[in-house]
Amino acid sequence: MNSNTLKNTLTSIFLIFSILHSSLAQVDYQRIYLSGKDAAETVDWEFMVSDGREAETWSTIPVPSNWELHGFGTYNYGHDHKNAERVLGKETGFYKHSFEVPSDWRGKTINIIFEGAMTDTKVKINGKSVGEMHQGGFYRFNYDISKLVNYGKNNVLEVEVNKHSANASVNRAEREADFWIFGGIFRPVYLEVLPNAHFTRLAIDAKADGTFNSLIEINNPPKNAKVKIEIREKGSDLGIRSIESADISEDSWLSGKIEGIKTWNPEHPHLYEASFILMQNENIVFQKKENFGFRTVELREQDGIYVNGKRVVFKGVNRHSFYPNSGRALSEANHLEDILLMKEMNMNAVRMSHYPPDERFLDLCDSLGLFVLDEVAGWQQGYDTEVGPKVIKATVLKDANHPSVVIWDHGNEGGWDFENEKWFHEYDIQKRPVIYPWLIRNGMDIFHYFKYNAGVQRLTHGQVPFMPTEFMHGLYDGGHGAGLDDYWHAFKRNPVYSGGFLWVFADEAVVRTDRNGELDADDNHAPDGILGPYKEKEGSFYTIKEIWSPIQVQPFNLNANFNGEILIENQYIYSSLEDCKLEWKLFSINGLESQSDVHKKLINLPDVLPGETKRIDLDLPDNFDQSDYLSISAFDWNGKELYTWSWPIHPPSDFLTRELIESGSSEMNMVQMEEENGQLKIQAGEMTYSFDLETGGLTKVQNGTKFFSFANGPMVEGMDSQVEKVYWEMDEEGSIQVHIAYSAYPKKATWTVHSSGLLSFESNGPAFGGGGIDYLGISFSYPEEKVKGVTWVGDGPYRVWKNRLKGAEFGLWEKAYNNTMTGYSYDNLIYPEFKGYHANLYAMELQTEEGNIQIYSGTPGMFFKLYNPENPPHATAGVTPKMPKGDISFLHQISPIGNKFSGPETMGPSGEKGSGVSHTGDTPFGIKLWFDFK
Repeated sequence: MNSNTLKNTLTSIFLIFSILHSSLAQVDYQRIYLSGKDAAETVDWEFMVSDGREAETWSTIPVPSNWELHGFGTYNYGHDHKNAERVLGKETGFYKHSFEVPSDWRGKTINIIFEGAMTDTKVKINGKSVGEMHQGGFYRFNYDISKLVNYGKNNVLEVEVNKHSANASVNRAEREADFWIFGGIFRPVYLEVLPNAHFTRLAIDAKADGTFNSLIEINNPPKNAKVKIEIREKGSDLGIRSIESADISEDSWLSGKIEGIKTWNPEHPHLYEASFILMQNENIVFQKKENFGFRTVELREQDGIYVNGKRVVFKGVNRHSFYPNSGRALSEANHLEDILLMKEMNMNAVRMSHYPPDERFLDLCDSLGLFVLDEVAGWQQGYDTEVGPKVIKATVLKDANHPSVVIWDHGNEGGWDFENEKWFHEYDIQKRPVIYPWLIRNGMDIFHYFKYNAGVQRLTHGQVPFMPTEFMHGLYDGGHGAGLDDYWHAFKRNPVYSGGFLWVFADEAVVRTDRNGELDADDNHAPDGILGPYKEKEGSFYTIKEIWSPIQVQPFNLNANFNGEILIENQYIYSSLEDCKLEWKLFSINGLESQSDVHKKLINLPDVLPGETKRIDLDLPDNFDQSDYLSISAFDWNGKELYTWSWPIHPPSDFLTRELIESGSSEMNMVQMEEENGQLKIQAGEMTYSFDLETGGLTKVQNGTKFFSFANGPMVEGMDSQVEKVYWEMDEEGSIQVHIAYSAYPKKATWTVHSSGLLSFESNGPAFGGGGIDYLGISFSYPEEKVKGVTWVGDGPYRVWKNRLKGAEFGLWEKAYNNTMTGYSYDNLIYPEFKGYHANLYAMELQTEEGNIQIYSGTPGMFFKLYNPENPPHATAGVTPKMPKGDISFLHQISPIGNKFSGPETMGPSGEKGSGVSHTGDTPFGIKLWFDFK
């Protein structure tokens, strides 16, 4: 028996068991799945596709799934409709599946439910149509098949799914969009077997004050019937309140006031369960359970969104329902992974872009705690007034009882017909706000991708609550965290700011089964994520995590005189910090070999209310300054780490002195020199260095018989500066110094070959006026192909940009060489990336095929760069920043990065070019480096 046969046999056994159980427990609502429950638990159906791969050949396909991922039909991105070079697949998929219907189901209502199929769907039972064709690819739809099934016999389900719709507005809304378009039954299919009298709709409106209202719609209500609602905390067997109706009709309202409830919010997502019981003559006819939360959503004019009386700041992200191997057919594990990663970034909200999500995703948002903006599709064009009302109704009826859903999005960036808005208000008894992503309308300003400081009487300069549902557009390593700190501070200056949603959560790169499994993000259309396609963390992940941490440590200066007190701010919306904790650790670093925590302490935080700042005594030991750095971790009431900050205790010059100068060789060698053909050759013990007497550049390094290709520096980076003079001399200690004079920055630089064999370099600091500086410092060359890895003391482990410094923390770090192109090199996607800028250098060791090169810094706040990141072929100008030409650079200033649409200069002060200031007598920090070639 092959695996598919065994799988189908087990599924049939489960289905028969479910049917028997259903017949014995008729009063409880149940689902009997004809497909699998999700993409990880599928059932094979017979399948044929009309065109494309494997056309007109019957075989099998797992359901739910998208057929492209299983070798059928044609892959298409939503922009393909306007690309003459792409074949636009408009295939139709044909499904068949057999299922048994027991005889004792006769007289019951049997519904077949489709959670989602792309897109026009026709259904037959035993050769007969079940009803009108469904249109709309992301919506639940159902049919009553009670009169079409054969009781006590086998039944044949036939489903015809057209990838493109016969309705032009559906194609414009869903198929001509900036995302992958797939075909197939991608969400579960199941039966509901119901008594003749049953609930057809249960709508709940539970307010934060304990008020409970419910709309109950009943099919064929029996005589002498009533409805009872039993309400209990989720997971508890004890009911806290019962509400009963005096009499009922097809549409009835049932209300009550529940005392002592716990409200739902994303910080404390308290859930309740309501058991709706339909009774006749005190006998239970039917019952169904609904999960809900007590919470109140308000949009207050010229103020903001309030949930439970607290003004909300959304820290959110846009999320596609997507996984590389399965397209839009997702599993429990996919949903859970996404939510946990969002919460790890300290997000409290997610926007459904650009369609309603799976039911299970909202269940998890309810229980784990995320605000949700639920969106009806319409990427940049909307549904017409025929289909629009139907899909709005389907969305509201499916999702309205989820407490996590606090706002409805009516399409995206023009994807709406204003005539259809009324249907949200018609069906949603909670009367949630309806917003229009990209418009100022209905009391909210939702403009996308505005430049920093933009807006006249709107956005950061306006009185209407603003909340961009897309901003900081990612592409490769750009956007997201780059510029976020500037934007967030600008937002907070206006009291009507309501937060924002980053674009986008993860790269939408799909497995191409027609290209030997390669990952395809359709050039630069879809690699926009904070995470890679398999949720690999890019550098912005940690930047966002720091900026949006609900516990913030205010800036302070850590040195040997530090008094041990810090200021912490509570940026939660609902929660005190009294059950939160801080843990500090003191670390000692052993050269470039290892580090260890030598002291630590866990601190219980006091009652700091949301919005308050309080002074905390860390109670550090008196000898804390014998350590190298301090880390502070913040934890919430569940022990979840919110963020870990770290700061060096001493300047890099102290580390240099301790680790290299004082601990190095004390041997005093006779320094010999030889000047020939414009080169100055200097030998100290086993070390030999050569310098170009015209440029002052290092041209050769030799340790005994080992040669190092570290050369061609210092090259001045970021400014036009010419060498004016080079000369050498011996100092009082017998060391040889090579002096370089420049026309501009750095004016003066000096090489020193010490009698110990060590080499040091020192240049003056930036002392000039004027702007237009992208980066500033010096560089050297070293063959990239010889590099094996790097270990360093400084900020890490991820690279930084001028406008994305947060998220990298001080410590001892290491990484092997890689040539990752962020969001592009999916065949070998290694994070953190090796190449690029790194901050706050104390020391580094470059591991090479020729030996190890140790470089120590004596300059506070210095950056270093390891090669220039290779740009993907489809990179836009905004994400291809100007970079120093050299291989290994030491810099006072580094360049920023932009986003998909704009350069960094439009994204805030930290994205602007540098501007020097100077006055006669200034002595700014220069670059001080010591080299040890081993």
